[in-house]
Amino acid sequence: MMTQRHYRTCNLCEAMCGLAIDVQDGVVSSIRGDEEDPFSRGHICPKAVALKDLHEDGDRLRRPLRREGGQWKEIGWDEALDEAARRLAALQKAHGRHAVALYQGNPTVHNYGTVIFSQVFARALRSHSLFSATSVDQLPQMLASLLMLGHQLLLPVPDLDRTGFLLVLGANPVASNGSLMTAAGVEKRLKALRARGGRLVVVDPRRTETAAMADQHLSIRPGTDVYLLLALLQTIVEEGRLRGGHALDLSDGLPQVLEAVAPYTPEVAAARTGVAADAIRALARDFAAAPSAVAYGRVGVSTQEFGGLCCWLINVINIVTGNFDRSGGAMFARPAADIVALAGRMDRRGHFDRRRSRVRGLPEFGGELPVAVLAEEIETPGEGQIRGLVTSAGNPVLSTPDGARLARALGGLDFMVSIDLYLNETTRHAHLILPPTSPLEHDHYDLVFQTLAVRNGAKYADALFEPPPDARHDWQIHLELARRLTAAKGRNGLGSRLTFAALRRLGPRGVLAYLLRTGPHGAGLNPFGRGLTLRRLERSPHGIDLGALEPCLPARLATPRRRIDLAPQRLLADLARLQQAGDPGPSLRLIGRRDLRSNNSWMHNSQRLVKGPDRCTLLMHPDDATSRGLSAGQRVRVGSRVGAVEVALEVTDTMAPGVVCLPHGWGHGQEGTRLAVANANAGASLNDLTDPLAVDALCGVAAFNGLPVEVAAV
Repeated sequence: MMTQRHYRTCNLCEAMCGLAIDVQDGVVSSIRGDEEDPFSRGHICPKAVALKDLHEDGDRLRRPLRREGGQWKEIGWDEALDEAARRLAALQKAHGRHAVALYQGNPTVHNYGTVIFSQVFARALRSHSLFSATSVDQLPQMLASLLMLGHQLLLPVPDLDRTGFLLVLGANPVASNGSLMTAAGVEKRLKALRARGGRLVVVDPRRTETAAMADQHLSIRPGTDVYLLLALLQTIVEEGRLRGGHALDLSDGLPQVLEAVAPYTPEVAAARTGVAADAIRALARDFAAAPSAVAYGRVGVSTQEFGGLCCWLINVINIVTGNFDRSGGAMFARPAADIVALAGRMDRRGHFDRRRSRVRGLPEFGGELPVAVLAEEIETPGEGQIRGLVTSAGNPVLSTPDGARLARALGGLDFMVSIDLYLNETTRHAHLILPPTSPLEHDHYDLVFQTLAVRNGAKYADALFEPPPDARHDWQIHLELARRLTAAKGRNGLGSRLTFAALRRLGPRGVLAYLLRTGPHGAGLNPFGRGLTLRRLERSPHGIDLGALEPCLPARLATPRRRIDLAPQRLLADLARLQQAGDPGPSLRLIGRRDLRSNNSWMHNSQRLVKGPDRCTLLMHPDDATSRGLSAGQRVRVGSRVGAVEVALEVTDTMAPGVVCLPHGWGHGQEGTRLAVANANAGASLNDLTDPLAVDALCGVAAFNGLPVEVAAV
């Protein structure tokens, strides 16, 4: 037997774990951590082996499918791409260009070819009806960066390996491996923090895996983090604990911030959050006094009614305590392929609220509308009604608010095409499915997650397997759709043809080579220049360490005067809405959770990831179970304003009283899908409960955290 070893980076979550993959006679025989990877240092999680399962999955689609009545028929690529372009162009001609929408799912950012070439297709579509997973995830953090720093992609990350105090809010990095904080082996990094005398504090309604290893866990009522953050800032100000630093010296608006936070004392916060006022003051004092500290918030603080305010306040706290753009604080990566700088050169730093959705009037962000309005934009007649949809690498029926309603809406579209590996809960509504190659059949570079890494580095891997002759990569599908759609609209002049020919020849690899040469560590455009190039990166299969994060402000700021806006008017104005917020009442509140063996819904089609105990259970505190006459293992009905699901109950004191918890991404077993393993382990969809009317009114992000529900025995 001939064994070949291949080194690459796992692309199944944000952690960028290095892999050593052994192949025998054309079959993956083992996947283990790459001990020589300078970033991950041998760490992997159970998800990594699913790369083999995905590549070999008999349910994975290999050729385009056309829906004919209730049946699916395989067709050729030219026929499928021509039909898709022709029907999309016809819909736009008949009903206007905004009548066709585009939805991009979370896996988009794990594939650098898709990141680049999906934008080519979006520009060819020329529609304002753009949606993505951003508005059910990190949008408030991007908004805070846009309003404060001038660039939506200039996202601060914790300098995890050097900080002396890590405050974690609404995040569980031990399960997620970090998120908007690319930190392979994060559990080891957190243990190292404590071993060097540092402190870890977690704020969460559940005693998560991260909270269980923390020095302190503060249990908080879901959706009230904004009051805690305001009280922390108020205490820091009231007690004179502001600590100067060059980031604060670069900031404007401090007096306005000081005035705005003055009413929000720890006593006010305690009444809302359930966290004692003394505990809030002690946390503020300890954080401000630490030699270095960083506050880090993630999905739990983003996806709530005041997520925008939360993300702004986290930045402000880091700035006023002298922990912004300094060692051990919140810092910025300097990636080898710098998409932040590229976006700046292209004048695409981001924008907000240039237009609003047709039905409900929610604002766009970065050209995209909140996905919470997608169903109503399809269902509601009138000018601009969405009649066609393209989905790419996404399963919004399971990942966006009120998935059952969205599924019904998708069934009424005139035409839908999906770029996807599977016939799943969303793509079953499509008229055409265009399946791309598997991750092991194309090259890989982490274009996005190097921008969020806790240490600078670079790593490139070529394809492990040669794709079949009749296969297409994601980038090729997007490019060909764009070319044929442009031609179908009659814009197929010489310039257009030359542009698409050049893009086809360049490919994502050519773009990456340019970005590496022109990046901060690059050799420049001189062919004999010294520095990083793609060829030099290829000669380092384990990756290259480019050093610790370094201060970079004001050079990286994209505001007009290269100054931080500490008090953006839109955010200060949103405090008025907070002042009018009523008491949420005594209802049970639902939160989500992340499982180490899961990230996106397709992973549930891997037997080795779903085997073992049922992980789609409802977590409930013993007191709440007793008061309702419920017991562990019992099937319960969870109901909200929009729907209901049935799941097994898990009674645990890791939950705060009054809070229940259900994981995301489940809800399989739907008719017309081809997901044998997932359908046998269906679980229940959290998003059959989430409410599209529950959003952060500032930016339209879905407010998943703290949804009122009722739970009763089935």
